[in-house]
Amino acid sequence: METKVSESSSTLKVISRNWISREESALNEGLPFPDGEMPVLVKRLLRARKMTSTDELEQILNPRLAQLHDPFSILGMEKAASRLAQSFQKNELVCIYADFDLDGTSGLALLYEGLKALGFQNLKYYQPKRLSEGYGFHPHAVEDLAQQGVKLIVTVDVGITAIEAAEKARSVNVDVIVTDHHQPAPTLPAALAIVNPNQPGDVSGLGYLCGAGVAFYLLRAVQRKLMNEGMLKDSTLDLKSLLDFLSIATLTDLVPLVGDNRSLVKSGLLQLEKTQRPGLRCLLRALQLEGRPLTGQDVAIRFAPKLNALSRLENGLLPVDLFLVRDEHKAEEMVRSVLTSNEDRVSLQQNGERLAVELLKDWPHDKFVFVASPEFHRGVIGLIATKLATTFNRPAFVGSENEEGLIVGSSRLPNGEEGSVLRALKSAEPVLNRHGGHHSAAGFELHAANKTRFVEHLAEHFKVLQDRELVIEQEFDFELSQAEVTEKSMSNLDAIGPFGQGFSVPQFVFRGLKLKSTFELRGGHLKLSFHKDSVTNNFGKGFEALYFSPPTHFQHPQPGDLLDVLGELQWNYFAGKKTVQLLIRDLKVHGA
Repeated sequence: METKVSESSSTLKVISRNWISREESALNEGLPFPDGEMPVLVKRLLRARKMTSTDELEQILNPRLAQLHDPFSILGMEKAASRLAQSFQKNELVCIYADFDLDGTSGLALLYEGLKALGFQNLKYYQPKRLSEGYGFHPHAVEDLAQQGVKLIVTVDVGITAIEAAEKARSVNVDVIVTDHHQPAPTLPAALAIVNPNQPGDVSGLGYLCGAGVAFYLLRAVQRKLMNEGMLKDSTLDLKSLLDFLSIATLTDLVPLVGDNRSLVKSGLLQLEKTQRPGLRCLLRALQLEGRPLTGQDVAIRFAPKLNALSRLENGLLPVDLFLVRDEHKAEEMVRSVLTSNEDRVSLQQNGERLAVELLKDWPHDKFVFVASPEFHRGVIGLIATKLATTFNRPAFVGSENEEGLIVGSSRLPNGEEGSVLRALKSAEPVLNRHGGHHSAAGFELHAANKTRFVEHLAEHFKVLQDRELVIEQEFDFELSQAEVTEKSMSNLDAIGPFGQGFSVPQFVFRGLKLKSTFELRGGHLKLSFHKDSVTNNFGKGFEALYFSPPTHFQHPQPGDLLDVLGELQWNYFAGKKTVQLLIRDLKVHGA
């Protein structure tokens, strides 16, 4: 099915989708796997992914915690660990200052619980509010913390560009250790120590770590430093027990699942599965994820968005509260609030997406989209921008306008798109109050009076870029028949997980599936049932599939239609039974 965007005079046209087979693209590249060494399905998948070295293959098949990099290989780690050891010895008040997203929050919880287990007795933490303060390491917060007696601030997932906050800390005699993974600016903040594997001069090779990952390596270094100096006596720290937090951060921050990250997430998912933390356990139970193996998709798609809703809407409860709660009854109350907040987030997001598409009916530019409205909740503008970028296959800029005419915005690139929304915003710098972020996702702020000039700057920026077809290319690994999908094949795929950024979830194409019925679920999602394979009867009563958030103006297929379907296989747990189902990413009329 094609994604139909608009029938109006708008230049936003019908977008076609091409499916590209990784297996066909790989040809004879990759490792020659001898027959019988591994299941055929796994062999085909690794060939399609162009595995080219035995070391790379070993990382996929046998990730091990024993092979983690030395934490002291990260530039600045020795100085950071020594300063924390000094705080430990003097019992100074230490504050962990973390970003409000799930990477920062998970890193905060990890470092807070870890330092407490090491014996640190004078700890506090701080996170800026997403809506009222915004992203960053803020000078005003540094001043407040200094007045509370804080002597050392350790940042998590933030601070690498915070020149003013570092200067403020110096002026009030507070030391700062910056731990971050974002790309630094040409000038680094004047912190006591900077621990960032992406800073100039770092040769650790750990640039793929998320913010919580860097915090975890700091904790490893501090533990070793205290042990080597004979300061640890009654420590209860088991580093492995903190990997539930780390797996949440790594999977939600979309950093590559390569190198150490594979080992950490593989072990972390097992730790999360058996977690004894009341908040995490209650949320797993509420989402019907308790008591079964967890995948990266369970965390990134089902678990994390519920927590993110808390910081997006700022209703009082924050994700860190759920992470650190000790009381089971209080945890259950928190989870009820989490689910309510998520329902509110879904409603705000869906209403915002519908309004955005309506407002863009007569949009005159064909290389980007921009829309701003007082009706967009500031907490979901990034999600709306992601939807627009996917729907229209071009960079999307979305702003929430307040009563004073200030627009706070978020921008996204389509998946797989080369380019940079950050560079686009840089071109509009004369009319922006501020901007920053990543190449594929960035934020901005401007006054409503500058909207026209903002669009003009973006139009000029994108004008120099090459024209491109309005075609979305979706990669899949290879085609499968129903007969090739069994519980055993699913188990074989599970064995080479986890899947995520850099080692994506296997995608397969099925040709000529005959639609039996469709059922619309709450939220506009679809459940599709296909007739069973007449030759193998492999799917028993039929082939079940789910299609979440079909594209705008999606044309529903009818029973009896023959469809080609692209999607991923997953386990379905229902009424005590475990079956295989398909999660649809795209579908077309057979032969189209």
